[in-house]
Amino acid sequence: MYIETKNAPAAIGAYSQGVFKGNTLYVSGQLPINPENGETKTDIAEATEQCLKNVLAVVEAAGLKKHDIVRCGIFMKDLGQFKTMNEQYGEFFHDHKPARAAIEAARLPKDVVIEIDAIAVKD
Repeated sequence: MYIETKNAPAAIGAYSQGVFKGNTLYVSGQLPINPENGETKTDIAEATEQCLKNVLAVVEAAGLKKHDIVRCGIFMKDLGQFKTMNEQYGEFFHDHKPARAAIEAARLPKDVVIEIDAIAVKD
């Protein structure tokens, strides 16, 4: 089942915001774009927060919650900003700690500073 929500930016290509297969939700990479006004966040802390809000919007559209997120993939333009990203990520998840990978990417869609994807599992 494909998941689509107006509470996250629309897909900019031939993909879905999320796909539910069995009890697993795969959330496509979310950019730091505010879906309400189309503004792209460029500050790494604000951009991280916006990406995570967009991920959560897709998760919630599928009927799941933040604590159902089991893994995140983080793609950053500059891994030198890891500390700031990590602080914002920690504030967002608090005591919940999904598995995670973080890598530096040479270039991201729309030349954003960060993109985050996720996997969530329904119990």
